Amino acid sequence: MRILLLVLFLTSICSYETQAQGCVAIKGTAGVCGRPSNAKGWELGVNNRYFHSYKHFVGTEEQKERVEKGTQVKNYAYELDISLTMTLNLRWSLAATVPVLYFRRSSLYEHDGKTRHSTYSFGIGDARVAAYRWMFNPAKVHKGNLQIGLGIKLPTGNFNYQDYFYKKADSSVLGPVDQSIQLGDGGTGITLEINGFYNFSHKIGVYGNFFYLSNPREVNGTSTARGGTASATAKKYNTDVMSVPDLFMVRGGAAYTVKKFTFSGGVRIEALPSSDLIGGDRGFRRPGYIISAEPSMTYVRKAISFNLSVPFALKRNRTQSASDKRRTIDTGVHQQGDAAFADYLISAGVTFRL
Repeated sequence: MRILLLVLFLTSICSYETQAQGCVAIKGTAGVCGRPSNAKGWELGVNNRYFHSYKHFVGTEEQKERVEKGTQVKNYAYELDISLTMTLNLRWSLAATVPVLYFRRSSLYEHDGKTRHSTYSFGIGDARVAAYRWMFNPAKVHKGNLQIGLGIKLPTGNFNYQDYFYKKADSSVLGPVDQSIQLGDGGTGITLEINGFYNFSHKIGVYGNFFYLSNPREVNGTSTARGGTASATAKKYNTDVMSVPDLFMVRGGAAYTVKKFTFSGGVRIEALPSSDLIGGDRGFRRPGYIISAEPSMTYVRKAISFNLSVPFALKRNRTQSASDKRRTIDTGVHQQGDAAFADYLISAGVTFRL
């Protein structure tokens, strides 16, 4: 039972998706951890996530004047993740996840610079399928285990979603919404996951997760001009179209189980690098990372488990993009864009064994 409870906890914290809390354009990506089980069968997971980003950072320095002057960008993000996991045997499982996304982005600079307007996007995001294997035989190794997952992210989300921008008081122009609220990135990606846990006793254990999405495609061709014409600078430094970036997540912590509840505390790091592992780094992206403290709770009752997690930011860093670095070299002046982050993320879900 203690193995089951901790692994169910591990499953719940892995089942929702990684997304940096703001303009750093990280879409849902993390996979679904399996769990050792003697019973073949299916599990259905439904998870909801919400955050509101509005605090701007250049590097690790917060641009507090943006909020004071009311010029900040506000992103509101809601995601419903539907995951289906099939347990093949004690060690192998398959999983598929389809996200349903709703984004709202409120800003001044994307419109006439004086009046605040909003753009929206809604629809299916990028789906994922993956295969998982427990590396040690759960029938013989009871205190801990290591799971490896390998999968594919499919470009099912619209990466050229468009809405209206109000450049003048009496007119609007249709154009692609900002990268941070696009439903997909336009690339077919390769996912690698490593998930593990270890029990010190029937109540206390530790867990760890690693996830990396490699997107070999360099750019998706979606314009960053918001219905207008790209500037000469944007064309020169290849930021006139959106990139298809890599991303990764690392998470670790400790868990305490009492009766049907598992409580945990850990650290979560999610990032979008300035350069990809495979492929080039052309195109517009907002690289950066966020380090969060992540308290979580899981409740297990028969064939149903509930999970709640509220990671809150400890450190936010909007790093230099590849185009920032090239512009710095050309001009001799340090160039670095900004990104908006949230203070916290709310994630809640339920898993049913069918």
